[in-house]
Amino acid sequence: MEGHTIRIGITRLETGTSTENLREKVKALALAVGFDLAGVAVAEPTPETRFLREWLARGYSGTMEYMARRVEERVDPRRVLEGARSVIAVGLVYAEKDGTGGAPDVRVPGTARVARYAGGDDYHEVMGDRLRTLVWGIEALAGRAVSSRHYVDTGPVQERVFAARGGLGWIGKNTCLIHPELGSYLFLGVVLTDLEIAPDESEPDHCGNCRLCLDACPTDALVAPYELDARRCIAHATIEDPGSIPPGQREDHGEWLFGCDICQEVCPWNRTAGAALVDPLGLRERLRTRDAWQGPTLQWVLELGPDAWQEVTRRSALRRARHRGLLRNALVVAGNSGDRQLIPLVRKHAEGADSLLREHARWALERLEAVGA
Repeated sequence: MEGHTIRIGITRLETGTSTENLREKVKALALAVGFDLAGVAVAEPTPETRFLREWLARGYSGTMEYMARRVEERVDPRRVLEGARSVIAVGLVYAEKDGTGGAPDVRVPGTARVARYAGGDDYHEVMGDRLRTLVWGIEALAGRAVSSRHYVDTGPVQERVFAARGGLGWIGKNTCLIHPELGSYLFLGVVLTDLEIAPDESEPDHCGNCRLCLDACPTDALVAPYELDARRCIAHATIEDPGSIPPGQREDHGEWLFGCDICQEVCPWNRTAGAALVDPLGLRERLRTRDAWQGPTLQWVLELGPDAWQEVTRRSALRRARHRGLLRNALVVAGNSGDRQLIPLVRKHAEGADSLLREHARWALERLEAVGA
């Protein structure tokens, strides 16, 4: 990792080492390279991975066509890695000790909100760097070449399912993995390996009768406990969908410029999440929301040109929305802001050459001009 030297003492396994002993050594290694959680699951299909077929059939994937590709691999990790026997799941908390991840909860007029995970360095880089180190360590531990593949949110593996199976938490009614002490502000990664490692016990579901996340979702994207319809999700609309945001959903987007944390913010398990964590390798510091994205003003975002956007989103997950998508999102937030001072900027986009931005700007302009009328 940049700016850090990591020294890990690794003792090769003796012949006849138990799979339980191997599990504990691998988990200890995962914590040593910087992860907060680690667990092991069997590499096999589960009822949860098989549910993907039904989820796709219902159309819940929205514009994420890639979810329909390589379905059988997403169901069965043994199709991803021939000979896979174990899935090592890891978790990294990205929220700050105050639970905010550097993203302010205070609502300031004329500003927008960015999901806690997105305002710092790209988690794919941070997690990927650590996973590569973990794989190297596992090979050194095993004393032989190990067949493996590792993923952070980009491969045909359902990380949260195997994280739950590996005891890192349970999948909550908001569809996020929740740890009983660390909450749900977690990045997840997996290593598929041909090593036979004893699996951990899974964590029971602690959601009980709570339905705060379902009731708080402004777009009713949580159509039932444990079921998310991405077509209605603010995170999907502001990140994954490059097209027009349905007019009937725009008002419900509120101040969310990129992503959404509502279903996690109301979760009781996040009230003290991460309060006692240390960060010896500086990983959470890399993930901390940059100053530019801590309550960015709509005026600033609406004036961002392509070059400036390239600079302020450098090595950031915010790149996912692209420049055009971020402007589209900002126009929706502007329309919800009630801030008439934004009218000149919104009007420029309403008269611009981009048809997508024109559409959203005209919607925002109509709402702003009606304020105080």
